[in-house]
Amino acid sequence: MRKLFALIAVLGMLTFGASSMLKAQEATEATETEQVETTTTVISSSDEDVVESTSLHAAIKQKFIEGGAGFMAAVILCLIFGLAIAIERVIYLNLSDTNTKKLVAGVEDALNNGGVEAAKDYCRNQRGPVASIFYQGLMRYDQGVDMVEKSVVSYGSVQMGLLEKGLTWISLFIAIAPMMGFLGTVIGMIEAFDNIQAAGDMSPALVAGGIKVALITTVGGLIVAMILQVFFNYCNSKIEGIVNNMEDASVSLLDILVKYNQKNK
Repeated sequence: MRKLFALIAVLGMLTFGASSMLKAQEATEATETEQVETTTTVISSSDEDVVESTSLHAAIKQKFIEGGAGFMAAVILCLIFGLAIAIERVIYLNLSDTNTKKLVAGVEDALNNGGVEAAKDYCRNQRGPVASIFYQGLMRYDQGVDMVEKSVVSYGSVQMGLLEKGLTWISLFIAIAPMMGFLGTVIGMIEAFDNIQAAGDMSPALVAGGIKVALITTVGGLIVAMILQVFFNYCNSKIEGIVNNMEDASVSLLDILVKYNQKNK
């Protein structure tokens, strides 16, 4: 009897152990399944991103080819050269834009404390067209205030020309880019009508191909023109602000020199 109870107890322990092992194995399998599903989801998402970026690049490339390599290349060159000049102008104009009030105050302090030579040294160490104009005016101080005024006006025109340098090329590319697009449009329409004439039938497929090429070149040219127009207007606005500061600062310089003359008579 005791042996029977012992045998039953052993069997119960074995059964409990086997069930525990089965539960642990099932939990492990479930965890592994979740990890596999998560990894599959991440891989699928990354694959979708890669496919999306690849498809976007492929779509742009395909539109470029459909628009005609010759005309689309000309439009892209207008964009590249126009942006190169525009970025150079933006950097130059931002470096030329200085605090004129601080410059005028510095010139006045140098003039009162160290004379004309000290004012020249101060202007020589400052950047921007206003400092250059002040330096040229101070160089003519010994010839009188009238000569200083003429020198400031003359050199101001020179500095204005330097500020506007390159804008003509930007405006040229703004005009050429849509013209190239319209030229591609006209040629595409001519090709469409040539295909119709050769086929002897008014097939929508023949017309659609030529019109599609025409529209792509037109869109490309207009996009390039709009991008360059933004930079062109920004540069013009920046130049107007700098020129206004130059004129105000020049008047202030003449007033300072008149006061300095009256003080040292």
